[in-house]
Amino acid sequence: ADCITPGLYAMVGAAACLGGVTRMTVSLVVIMFELTGGLEYIVPLMAAAMTSKWVADAIGREGIYDAHIRLNGYPFLEAKEEFSHKTLAMDVMRPRRSDPALTVLTQDSMTVEDVEAIVNETTYSGYPVVVSRESQRLVGFVLRRDLVISIESARKKQEGIVSSSVIYFTDHCPPLPPGSPSMLKLRSLLDLSPFTVTDQTPMEIVVDIFRKL
Repeated sequence: ADCITPGLYAMVGAAACLGGVTRMTVSLVVIMFELTGGLEYIVPLMAAAMTSKWVADAIGREGIYDAHIRLNGYPFLEAKEEFSHKTLAMDVMRPRRSDPALTVLTQDSMTVEDVEAIVNETTYSGYPVVVSRESQRLVGFVLRRDLVISIESARKKQEGIVSSSVIYFTDHCPPLPPGSPSMLKLRSLLDLSPFTVTDQTPMEIVVDIFRKL
């Protein structure tokens, strides 16, 4: 009877319960050791944490946090989960009829007014910049925040920048006709090498890219 300590059994049982629910192992043992300060309890805590995790993994792979993410429908890709896709990106890139058209900026044909209208009508954090609406060849990516700040700053500090001024995302700009408003050069805002997914990209790569975002 002297060797039975109810507090020790309660502590080990609590660690086993928490380990089975959250699937924590090393961090759980360290936390329990810091709470108790008892080095002699490390071995039973380790045994309880590992046993509870093995039993829980045999029942199901999800911990309580993973289950909450799935039940709430959050867009999260588990790093340890394996996906065996043999399809291409084009097989899943099927927009619904109700989806709006892709919002893009052209590199040399949009005015300040056009860009401001797109920014005010959408809530995207950034916009792809393409050569033209016909070719849709990607030039780069510009952040919404940088775009808004640059346009507001140009209106205040640069002479001749008005709503009809053309925005250029190119290195070289054509000469302006006499009487035309000043152009606005925003090439420096472009991210020239953003993450891109083509229609022929394997789904394994697509999933890996979204995991790293």
